[in-house]
Amino acid sequence: MATTCLFTHPSLSCFSSSCSSSSSSSSSSRAPLLFSSSKCYQRRTLTSQSRIGGRQKSRATSLDEAPVARDVDPGRVTSLKLNLLTAVSGLNRGLAASEEDLKRAESSAKELEAVGGVVDLTRDLDKLQGRWKLIYSSAFSSRTLGGSRPGPPVGRLPITLGQVYQRIDVLSKDFDNIVELQFGTPWPIPPAEATATLAHKFEVIGTSNIKITFEKTTVKPTGSFSQLPPLDVPRLPDGLRPPSNTGSGEFEVTYLDSDMRVTRGDRGELRVFVIS
Repeated sequence: MATTCLFTHPSLSCFSSSCSSSSSSSSSSRAPLLFSSSKCYQRRTLTSQSRIGGRQKSRATSLDEAPVARDVDPGRVTSLKLNLLTAVSGLNRGLAASEEDLKRAESSAKELEAVGGVVDLTRDLDKLQGRWKLIYSSAFSSRTLGGSRPGPPVGRLPITLGQVYQRIDVLSKDFDNIVELQFGTPWPIPPAEATATLAHKFEVIGTSNIKITFEKTTVKPTGSFSQLPPLDVPRLPDGLRPPSNTGSGEFEVTYLDSDMRVTRGDRGELRVFVIS
């Protein structure tokens, strides 16, 4: 089974999940810290500066020269996260998005990314751990499973796309895209349901980019046919795959905390996940 663009470039969490903001670990934007005019407080501040000064190229010698500490406003982050969730709600993960919906989601995501700051996966890799549910993908607005690269048209296949998840294990470097599918069947046969797991390995490129490499697809029948054994479809040898299907993809994590992740694919796709 050839991997579609949707899965080799994932960016695939639920509205019922908590939208609470995480702490400021994922941010580089900080609010000014006001210093007291008390002489005692000044001495303590300067003493603390001196202790860490040995690890800096230069150290502050007065309050005027002291670096300004900045911190994220948790309330602001929470508000922007809610704005983004509101912008993408009711869009069927992007399949029902209009041009206005796309612009609204893009604008809300950019505001959150700006306040959240640059993601550093070399420091916060553990935040990727877990099972994430896709709640929005701008690529779905093209009405094909291939996103901005033409793929199978959604409306012309007897397949209903269910929930989409990403399961990430930062220790084993496993990166699985899990897709629930329902296949149309002639009456009175009940619809056939299955879960397709597209297994990948991942590596961090730089500080915020992730490269995934496809390994195999496992299709497990569910519902009325759950007694059937799973079917493993290994990756095609390089010589048999079309040039457009390299078996790998890359995307950037642009916002990350304990319950929300925003990513942008190598084709510009915006995807939003919440922890499941």
